[in-house]
Amino acid sequence: MLARVARRWAALSLFAAAALPFAGHAAALPPVVDGQPLPSLAPMLEKVTPAVVNISTKTRVQVRDPFFEDPVFRQFFGLQGSPRERVEQSLGSGVIVDAAKGYVLTNNHVVGGADDITVTLQDGRDVKGKLVGTDPETDLAVVQIQATGLAALPMADSGKLRVGDFVVAVGDPFGLGQTVTSGIVSALSRSGLGGTGYQNYIQTDASINPGNSGGALVNLRGELVGINTMIISPSGGNVGIGFAIPTNLAGEVMQQLIAHGKVNRGNLGLEAQDITPRIAKVLGLKDTKGVVVTRVTGGSAADTASIEVGDVITAIDGKPLRSAQELRNAEGLMPIGSTMKLTVQRNGTSKDVVAKLAPEKLATVDGAKLDPRLTGVTFTELSQSMRSQGVAGVGVSAVRAGSRAAQAGLQPDDIVIGVGNLRVPDMRTLQKLSGVNPRQLVLVVSGDDGVRYVDIR
Repeated sequence: MLARVARRWAALSLFAAAALPFAGHAAALPPVVDGQPLPSLAPMLEKVTPAVVNISTKTRVQVRDPFFEDPVFRQFFGLQGSPRERVEQSLGSGVIVDAAKGYVLTNNHVVGGADDITVTLQDGRDVKGKLVGTDPETDLAVVQIQATGLAALPMADSGKLRVGDFVVAVGDPFGLGQTVTSGIVSALSRSGLGGTGYQNYIQTDASINPGNSGGALVNLRGELVGINTMIISPSGGNVGIGFAIPTNLAGEVMQQLIAHGKVNRGNLGLEAQDITPRIAKVLGLKDTKGVVVTRVTGGSAADTASIEVGDVITAIDGKPLRSAQELRNAEGLMPIGSTMKLTVQRNGTSKDVVAKLAPEKLATVDGAKLDPRLTGVTFTELSQSMRSQGVAGVGVSAVRAGSRAAQAGLQPDDIVIGVGNLRVPDMRTLQKLSGVNPRQLVLVVSGDDGVRYVDIR
């Protein structure tokens, strides 16, 4: 692999050498042609690039080794303390959005769960970052730094973007250092790209690569229009299909993270699914437009608006509704207290109803009440958004440092899907299993590193 890379660099060096005779001509280009200045992004970028930073993180992960965890083995070799750890490092980018207070906007997958965050400014200074809050549902996070002479990017109204508008991506791909690429807006309001959460992406062909995550997507005025987040690529490198979170969404999430450390989302209190031709036939519908309501929570916003199971929602605020994913996006991206006008069909007639989004109430349980070995753990019911996407289990919202669960490797944001060989689809099942009090407490959990067993002793 290294030899292949070396040959490529050699070829590039030869190409550069062959091009040297022309370098003098390029350097001698006049600043104007026929009285008109040559187009350049340099003046705009001189204002933008100081606000784009590199973010490096370190995360300590316990090494699960049955030999080192065996008490007889540890006693024989005189091992003390907790099991071994390894340190994982990652690189990404971020955007300074408030110079006075040092707020940096980035992706949750760049800094979420990190133990140490270092922010490198364009002038080379390394500053320790403090995690203000994260939102896995939108993959956004806010980090705060303390430094002088910071520059911030103004946030534009991303709702005014049009397909074909020129945009520029700034970040730190592959750890090479700050890099600028340009392209256009390829599409807007992209969703359904896999995974959970709320999706409303800007698609661009400006080159985005690993390390660009959390970096800036700016317009030609040097205003922030998006936070670069992900790509679609069979090879892992750029193929011209990149996605950014629009600033209108990022700004709302950022304000809540700064104020509360998390996002308090509004909730309709209903579940719905796409309408297939077969479902349309069963329900006597003329077409498959809209979504059919499959569940309504008593006392919820949907219940108050008199929405019933079997209703078909065809539009939100006058905009046609194409899928259940679009409904989840609209619901999750609007702040608490906002209203939604829903066009509902029932028994062949259509009417508009207004629902006011209310906070989603999720049940929580103190782990100590389930089993003494779970002291220090807080379990939380999964959100409606996750349940609607087929995710089952019970969320882990907090794990106290030094607790038996923490030493065993249980982490916040894990999802408990089983206890021993028994499946745990919801909070009620977990509470029932707590009475069993097994001699060996083994949780089956799903997390960022896949499904694993957590043996709590």
